[in-house]
Amino acid sequence: MLRNPFNFGDLALDATFTDRADELDELKTDIRNGLNVVVFAPRRYGKTSLVLRAAQELTKNGVLIAQVDLMQTATKEQLAAKLAASIYEHIAGPLLRARERATALFRGLRITPVMTLDPSDGSVRFSFSAGHAPDDVDATLERILELPAELAAERKRPVALVFDEFQEVLEIDPRLPALMRAIFQAQQDVAHVYLGSKRSMMERLFNDENEPFWRSAKQIELGPIPRAPFEVFIRARFAATGKSVADDVVAEILDRTGGHPYATQELCYGLWEETDDGTTAGGDELARGLDRVLRSENAHFTRLWDTISRNQRLVLQALAQEPLRAVTSEEYRRRYGLPAPSSVQKALDRLVAEEVVRREGPGSYVIAEPFLADWVRRSGT
Repeated sequence: MLRNPFNFGDLALDATFTDRADELDELKTDIRNGLNVVVFAPRRYGKTSLVLRAAQELTKNGVLIAQVDLMQTATKEQLAAKLAASIYEHIAGPLLRARERATALFRGLRITPVMTLDPSDGSVRFSFSAGHAPDDVDATLERILELPAELAAERKRPVALVFDEFQEVLEIDPRLPALMRAIFQAQQDVAHVYLGSKRSMMERLFNDENEPFWRSAKQIELGPIPRAPFEVFIRARFAATGKSVADDVVAEILDRTGGHPYATQELCYGLWEETDDGTTAGGDELARGLDRVLRSENAHFTRLWDTISRNQRLVLQALAQEPLRAVTSEEYRRRYGLPAPSSVQKALDRLVAEEVVRREGPGSYVIAEPFLADWVRRSGT
């Protein structure tokens, strides 16, 4: 049985990783040079996939990379445990093949961690009990954050520390960015890479002059994948499984998704499923593929719809019919029954902050959430 060659939802690695050649080369160079980098992009644009692809290739060339996902990290003790485990496994673990020595690194912490061996994969788990004095927790965390630079110097190899969902540091402790920045600014040989799904919070962390991380990292902005390489990718993935896709269908896919990585792979996944073996995907298959996508996204869109205000719903209904217009103009508001300009602008600002809507120019907006406009039009909400 043939396997669908398109991937969405999971990380896009290996053959499912699409283009991003320039961004990938730039990121690898920055990490090798010990540069701090923050990657900005809308949701589902492949930030994590890009960084993990870079890590895959850099690790093969001797770069030591520890990665920490801050999602569902509620306390500094939990952060310390995640950091210790990743540093132990990916940086300290290989140290002269002496795991006993690597273990000793963590025995001298202010708070001694509990270290347990996972029998299923041989990995070492760390945990720090709660209830310690705040100063002891901070001292323990500081010491763990200092380790990558020390190990980089001893190994004489490049080291990188990657933080996913970095904006969560503010939820763990609003003072944590200042503590981390004080340590990181002295680590010239360690690259720190920051990712986050809440763009407004990430921009405040790195672009507000009152924040500790202001101007502390090079910024890489991920946009849509260019049309030409995506066209090649789509055709190649169909061809690799004995199917083909009509040129006008490829064009319509990219017209609908605008090169959005997740959305394009999702629609192509549905299209491939609707295309018989050995045949060419055409307009009918694409229509059925879009139906698949909208059924799959219905729960997500319904939850979104239930959480927004009446004015935000009215704005989305208008934009689903007529995007890229001056939505606060009297003519546009009258045509779609929108409230006063100030109310429309307030709704737009909130939708933009949530990355549901995107500004395209002065006064002009478009629905950014892939397939939401199709869902709004079809559901008649």
